[in-house]
Amino acid sequence: MRQAWPGLARRRRCAHQLTRRPAPFRLPDGGVAPYPQWVNPVGGDVDPGSTEQVSGAGNPWAALWVLAVGLGMIVLDGTIVGIAIPKIVTGLSLDITEAQWVNSIYSVVFAALLLSVGRVGDRIGRKRIFIAGTAIFVVGSVLAALSDSGSGLIWARVVQGVGGAMVLPSTLSTVNATFRGNARAAAFGIWGAVMSGAAALGPLLGGWLSGSFAWQAIFWVNVPIGVAVIVATIVLVPETSDKITARGLDVDGFLLSSIGFGALVFAIIEGPSMGWITPIRDVSILGLAWSKQAPLSPVPVAAGIAVAAIGLFIIWERHRARVRRSALLDLTLFRLSRFSWGNMTAGCVAVGEFALVFVLPLYLVSARGLDEIQAGVVLAAMAFGAFLAGAQARRVAERLGSPRVVVLGLVLEAGGILVMAFLLDPSISVWLMVIPLVVYGLGLGLASAQLTSLVLADVPIDQSGQGSATQSTVRQVGSAMGSAVSGALLSVGLGLYLATGTGYDQTVRSSAGGALQGLRAQGGHDNLVAELSGQFADGTRLALLGSVVFLLLGLAGAVQVLRTSHLVASPLPDVSPSPEADCSTEH
Repeated sequence: MRQAWPGLARRRRCAHQLTRRPAPFRLPDGGVAPYPQWVNPVGGDVDPGSTEQVSGAGNPWAALWVLAVGLGMIVLDGTIVGIAIPKIVTGLSLDITEAQWVNSIYSVVFAALLLSVGRVGDRIGRKRIFIAGTAIFVVGSVLAALSDSGSGLIWARVVQGVGGAMVLPSTLSTVNATFRGNARAAAFGIWGAVMSGAAALGPLLGGWLSGSFAWQAIFWVNVPIGVAVIVATIVLVPETSDKITARGLDVDGFLLSSIGFGALVFAIIEGPSMGWITPIRDVSILGLAWSKQAPLSPVPVAAGIAVAAIGLFIIWERHRARVRRSALLDLTLFRLSRFSWGNMTAGCVAVGEFALVFVLPLYLVSARGLDEIQAGVVLAAMAFGAFLAGAQARRVAERLGSPRVVVLGLVLEAGGILVMAFLLDPSISVWLMVIPLVVYGLGLGLASAQLTSLVLADVPIDQSGQGSATQSTVRQVGSAMGSAVSGALLSVGLGLYLATGTGYDQTVRSSAGGALQGLRAQGGHDNLVAELSGQFADGTRLALLGSVVFLLLGLAGAVQVLRTSHLVASPLPDVSPSPEADCSTEH
């Protein structure tokens, strides 16, 4: 029959290859490959259920590197500021609360907007959102560089956060929509490596720029990079979008999520300065006076608002899905075990990572007397480890499986910070901290490079925008929480340990160590400086141990991801056409 009717047999084979859903196959980690891809005769991927639209497609790898540079720019800005905080504190006369807001407000705005902006990108085109976000980010960078007060800098960081929130989900969902199969795994690996590497490189670049020039240079550097990214995006990056059929825009969901996340971070940051339960001073919030005699401080009120708003947000999103209207957050994605546990892991890891990035520069500059360049060199050990591990993460994953690589990475991260916490002693050489920082960086590179693709592995292509935006939101909420939690723990620790009996105890605490820098510069106070430095180290240790706790929670989530990945599956049958087959890919 095959010889008599070769054309008929060939057509049957082609129809079979495009309509039969292949059986699942076992991955190297023992898990099961998801079902978003369909194998076509030329080795690409066709998803007949996907509504993804790609236009102007050129070289996807060139587009990936453009997106990676844009991603690196906004991720870098999240950590580059940390190393310059001591100089900004002294230059603009900030207190510890203002310093926390300069570092945190970027992530707060980022987190509040990610879900809604990711959804808008799915509708109108991710390339458009990416270009607009990069332009807004550049404008925010110019405003930040020109700021001459703490409030001006904080508002400029708000503008940067808006731009960053438009850039990040656009890059991830574009990668998810453009690449398929093994190429997608490689692209995700590059994306994750850039994310972790840029975060680790931030302190080194920030130390060099603020030390060699002025703190404003950390913002000016974004301008030429941003302009180059916009031009390259117009030329090289394809437009991708998703045909969303659900009606309406989820304005209420946007407002509830913004209020909830913003109030939560506010409560954590302001707790030490306003009082966790009862007020410890008179304050003014948005022009409203809050007396020290009030029964409750603003902090528990804000925390209650956060819980209520986030709870209402979840209820509202379920309602939107039930009536088949467009929802900001697709809660059905959390029925995917790896997606839900992976996001829990990503959130906890982000808290631990950004806690370190916020606290350690303050310790190195204030307690150990390093300048910004020297502190950046010490922290560059993270970047070295992250780039080294990120480059090898995929090969390690091929041998161990992605879930095991994430678990290994988190063990290294938690172990590195734990060892470093006990090296925070003025009598120990600061350069010994390089060793645990390299270990931490190795863990960061391994975990981040694989966690992204692992979280999105089971997400259907037509929900890639939602999936990537959800993951990015979880990371950014974790980043904001990391700065807030570490700052709160540092403030609590300094309150516990600063006990010289002089007025410098409160001054050093409120200035986040800035007063200690000034006291050291005056000279003649060596004994007092040494005592304050040792007590500042004790406060920093408390913040780092808090970071370890969150990394261990992330490790517990990664272990659950590993368990859910071990599913029994039958091997994938060979559906490849014979070499002589002449199958059309049009259908």
